[in-house]
Amino acid sequence: MAAGGSLSRSERKAAARAEILQQEEQRDRRRQVSRIWRKPPAERSPEESHVLSESEDIVRELERRRKRRERLRRRQEEVCDEPEELKRKAIELAKAVRNAKHLVIYTGAGISTAASIPDYRGPNGIWTLLQKGRSIRATDLSEAEPTLTHMSIACLHKHNLVQHVVSQNCDGLHLRSGLPRAAISELHGNMYIEVCTSCTPNREYVRVFDVTERTALHRHHTGRMCHKCGAQLRDTIVHFGEKGTLRQPLNWEAATEAASKADVILCLGSSLKVLKKYPRLWCMSKPPPRRPKLYIVNLQWTPKDDLAALKLHGRCDDVMRLLMAELGLDVPRYDRARDPIFALAEPLRPGEEATHSRKPVAREEAPAREEAAREEPARAGGWLGRGCAKGARRRKSS
Repeated sequence: MAAGGSLSRSERKAAARAEILQQEEQRDRRRQVSRIWRKPPAERSPEESHVLSESEDIVRELERRRKRRERLRRRQEEVCDEPEELKRKAIELAKAVRNAKHLVIYTGAGISTAASIPDYRGPNGIWTLLQKGRSIRATDLSEAEPTLTHMSIACLHKHNLVQHVVSQNCDGLHLRSGLPRAAISELHGNMYIEVCTSCTPNREYVRVFDVTERTALHRHHTGRMCHKCGAQLRDTIVHFGEKGTLRQPLNWEAATEAASKADVILCLGSSLKVLKKYPRLWCMSKPPPRRPKLYIVNLQWTPKDDLAALKLHGRCDDVMRLLMAELGLDVPRYDRARDPIFALAEPLRPGEEATHSRKPVAREEAPAREEAAREEPARAGGWLGRGCAKGARRRKSS
C-alpha cells in the first residue's frame, strides 16, 4: 500500500476488476435462479431446489416483481358491471345527483372515445399502444362530434344539476356541446383556441380548425399574428412536463372555487392518474368527513377507487343514458349546424389561409338540416334546450 494509506494504481485496478467479476457473478446467479424459479415446482431437480433455498433474497425480489406485474396487469384490465348491477348503481348515482347541493364533474379521455378519439390508458389507448411498440393512428378531430355524455352534461348544467365541469381533454367537445364557457375549466387547453399573451387581457381567437398543427412541447407559436397588436399567437395546450399559466381556457380559478364548494364530485372517463396530482381539486386540506363524496365511472382501476362512495364499471355513454333516464331528462341531440363554435369563431384574415392545412369543422349541408328538422320538430328553448325541455315538462307533470 502506498504512503498515506491510499491505494496504488495497480491496487485500484485490481480492486475494480474484482468488483466487476463480483457483479458478473451476481448477474449469472440471478439469471440461474430466475430460470429455475420460473419452472413449476414439480419440474425442479433437487439440485435446483437447493439453489433456490440458498438464494432467498433473489427469490423474494423475483416474487415482488411478479406481484407488481400482476397488479399492474389487473389495473389495466377493463371490468364491466352486469347490466342489472350497472342499472342499480345508476339509480344510486341519480339519487346523489338530485340531492347534491354543488355537483362538479371531472372528465377525461374516456368520455370522447365514442367520438372515435382515442383515450390514453385503455386497451387501445395512446400510452398502452406506445408501451407495446405499436404505432398510433392519426385521428381527424374535425369529424368528431360531442357524444351522448357531452350532451348529457350540458343538459344537466342547464337544469342546475351540475355547477361546473373540469376537463383534462383538449378536443373542445364540451364547448361544442353548448356548455357555457364560464362553466368549463379545460385544464390542458383547447385545440380550437389560440391566444395573444402580449395583449392585456389576453386576446382569444376561437377557430374552426385545430390550431396546434405547428406546435409541440415548449413550442407554442401557431404561425399567425394578433389582429390587434401584431404579436405572435400561441396555442393553449398544456403538454406533459409543462405548467399551464393561461387564465383561459384553463380557468383554474373557477375549478378550484367549484371544488371548494363541491359536496359531490362525479369523475367520468378519467384514469385520475393526472388529476390526483392536483390536491386543490380534492379538498385535501379539509378533514375527511367534510370532503366531497366521490363517484367514479370507469372501466379500469383508478387511484381514487378506495375513496369513492360508488364506482361504476361501465362506459360513460351507457352510464349517462341510464342516469338521464332515471332523472327524467331526454338527452338533447347534437346539431352540427348549430354548433356554438361557428358563432364564437374568429375568421382568418386575407393572407392567413395558408397558415394551416388542418380540415376545418364544416357545417351540415342544407338538405341534411332540413331532413333533421323533419325528423325532430322544433321545440322552445333553443337547440340545446329541445331535449332538456321535454324532460323538464315530463317531471313537472308527474
